[in-house]
Amino acid sequence: MSTENKDNTEKEIQAEENSNQQQEETPQEVTSEEQIAKEKDKFLRLFAEFENYKRRTLKERIELFKTANQELMTVLLPVLDDFERALTHIEDDKEAEELRKGVLLIYKKLQSTLEQKGLSTVETKSGDVFDAEIHEAITQIPAPSKKMKGKIVDVIEKGYKLGDRIIRFPKVVIGQ
Repeated sequence: MSTENKDNTEKEIQAEENSNQQQEETPQEVTSEEQIAKEKDKFLRLFAEFENYKRRTLKERIELFKTANQELMTVLLPVLDDFERALTHIEDDKEAEELRKGVLLIYKKLQSTLEQKGLSTVETKSGDVFDAEIHEAITQIPAPSKKMKGKIVDVIEKGYKLGDRIIRFPKVVIGQ
């Protein structure tokens, strides 16, 4: 019996060792699978972050191209204003018809060129409701009628937009 007990004891020890090894291997496999899942998740997050970065920089680049001419446009706006003033004064003089046609031709050409580059006027007229986000109030005067209270009475200077961004706010007089 002692040999049988030894054999049984050895078999039990081997069985325990085998089960311990299987138990040890199983957690390692799960750990490896978990590690792979963590790395995959980390990779996907990094990839998504990079895609967001690319989209954001592309959007910023497009915005930069749209408003790259802003400084030049801002400098040319007083020239447009001068042309408009010249045209209004030439209208009164009937003898300067050829001069008016020439000035008008140059003004239209300059205006169309700037419009092709994205410049547009902010439409403002007398009687519109004053909006502080769009208009710049120069002064307030007593309203000519009750309807004109809080509304634009006169437009002193036109406003302009470059794309969707206002580069010069229209200067207006408000009725009080």
